[in-house]
Amino acid sequence: MPKHLVWLAAALLLLLTSCDPNRVYEQNVDLPEGNWHVDNAPVFEFEVQDTTQRYNIYFNVRYALSYDYYNLYLRHQLIGPDGAQLSSQLHELLLMDAKTGKPLGNGSSDRYDLQVMAIKNVSFPKTGTYKLKLTQYMRRDPLPGILAIGARVAKAEK
Repeated sequence: MPKHLVWLAAALLLLLTSCDPNRVYEQNVDLPEGNWHVDNAPVFEFEVQDTTQRYNIYFNVRYALSYDYYNLYLRHQLIGPDGAQLSSQLHELLLMDAKTGKPLGNGSSDRYDLQVMAIKNVSFPKTGTYKLKLTQYMRRDPLPGILAIGARVAKAEK
């Protein structure tokens, strides 16, 4: 590939990733062979510097059209810099319309990406590194068709 195309691609990537001024953190983890095992609980670590700011936390899910269910149950655990658990909750994410079976989110063919607000308007009491642990809570282990899971932390609108 010519050097000028490499630089153009890098500049475009930088431009696209810097377009969201509210994003504080975002990371996605690919799941081995598109199977989410119960004992595979990704932990997302992010820094909080502003304790006066409120934040929204989103879950990112990449799934295959062959996924057997219209929903996904997962549990989050939010842990503070001191190791104390701040919250834990079970969430139901709708991946497909329950009546029509139409996949929700963005995608085409057999892969779709969905971002769902999971924790709204949260404040963090201390500066430091927070951890968000996500565990699949379906009755199937491993859970096929979930290709990646992720988290996004963004500043909430005032």
